[in-house]
Amino acid sequence: MNAHEIEQRLKAAITDAEHIAVEGDGGKFTVTVVHTAFETLRPVAKQQLIYGPLQADIASGAIHAVSMRTFTPEEWRKAKLFG
Repeated sequence: MNAHEIEQRLKAAITDAEHIAVEGDGGKFTVTVVHTAFETLRPVAKQQLIYGPLQADIASGAIHAVSMRTFTPEEWRKAKLFG
C-alpha cells in the first residue's frame, strides 16, 4: 500500500473534506485532513473518522503506523500562513 492509494481511499470515504493529503512509505504514513466537522469532534472521534476507512489495511499489516494531522478550515488557513 502506498500513500496515493491511502489518499484515494480516504477521499472516497470522507467526501466532504476540504483537503486530504498522505505522505510516507514502508507502512508508515502521515495523514493530513481538513474538515469542518473537526470544529465539534473530540480527538477520539477525529481519529475514528480517519482510521475507519483504513481499518482493514491496518489489521492486515499493510499499514503499520498512521500519524494524523487534523485541522478545521480556519486552523488550516493559519497553519499555511504561519507554518
